[in-house]
Amino acid sequence: MLAWEVVDMRMHLSLLIAVALSVTLVSGADAAQHHRNRTHAAHASHKQKGRISYYTPKLAGRKMANGEAFRPESNAAASKVLPLGTKAKVTNLENGKSETVEIKDRGPTTPGRVMDVSPATAKKLDMKKDGTVPAEITPIAEPKP
Repeated sequence: MLAWEVVDMRMHLSLLIAVALSVTLVSGADAAQHHRNRTHAAHASHKQKGRISYYTPKLAGRKMANGEAFRPESNAAASKVLPLGTKAKVTNLENGKSETVEIKDRGPTTPGRVMDVSPATAKKLDMKKDGTVPAEITPIAEPKP
């Protein structure tokens, strides 16, 4: 094999690898976006069950994802999947108590948790002693455009 043939073959191989890698990265990104959209859509309109916790009052005044300052006496809640502005009914599955919250923040960041609620909401749900409880979350009103 001549030297220029080896160089030419390496160039073609490099180009082929670059194209294959580009296709893989783009299709992977598309698949990830599709998964995020599908997950978001599934949870935005359906009931969700899981463990909820509540914000520490020490976060009072900190900015939430919607730009507002956190107020412990509010009905603010954090969700990973519900759109900001969504109102949802949260039911403590241990005692049946329910409260309406508004999604104003993103979170929780603790694995295994599906929502954080304000201390005032936690008190109404009678969950402050335990800190976390199993709950059912039912969206009742989507945010207005």
